[in-house]
Amino acid sequence: MTGNIKEIKGKAMPMIGDDIDTDRIIPARFLRCVTFDGLGEQAFRDERFDAHGSPVVDHPMNKAEYKGAKIILSGNNFGCGSSREHAPQAIKRAGYEAVIAESFAEIFYGNSSVLGLVCITMPKSEISEFASYIEKNPDTEVIIDIEKVEIKAGDKIYKAGIKPALQKSLLDGTYDTIYELMKNKDKIEEMDKNLPPKCFN
Repeated sequence: MTGNIKEIKGKAMPMIGDDIDTDRIIPARFLRCVTFDGLGEQAFRDERFDAHGSPVVDHPMNKAEYKGAKIILSGNNFGCGSSREHAPQAIKRAGYEAVIAESFAEIFYGNSSVLGLVCITMPKSEISEFASYIEKNPDTEVIIDIEKVEIKAGDKIYKAGIKPALQKSLLDGTYDTIYELMKNKDKIEEMDKNLPPKCFN
């Protein structure tokens, strides 16, 4: 079951860098899972932990000040690399509800959209300013307003970008395409019954 998403509220976590690819987000060895359960614990696994399994102190996900953050703030071409849908699943299941970046890889963007993981863009200069502000004020509540397409942090307001189709589906609550398909199962079955016998021959 999905619901409409009008805004995202929560702390933000800067993870600044370009070309953060899907293998970094969720290493390939975790793709063998039958379900997506538990993927959140493995998000950025090879960066968050060293070879001995000890947490890497400097990784933003391991920093106390960003604990409980719901928004990732990053750079250009976020989610590039392979098309694995496990990447947005891992981010979503790790507790994040949105990613703010300069741009996104198209397939990652699409895979995120159907999960309700909000992908929203900002210019590079503003991301840099925003990141600096958050680093100095990590407890700031950030508000992503989907309808106005703007981001608020303290007394700062940034204009953002989102594809109109995604914006509409989030506001309408129709972003989960599988749910929408199953919701209309009776209509689909009825149409199937009424199709001409040789329709697919």
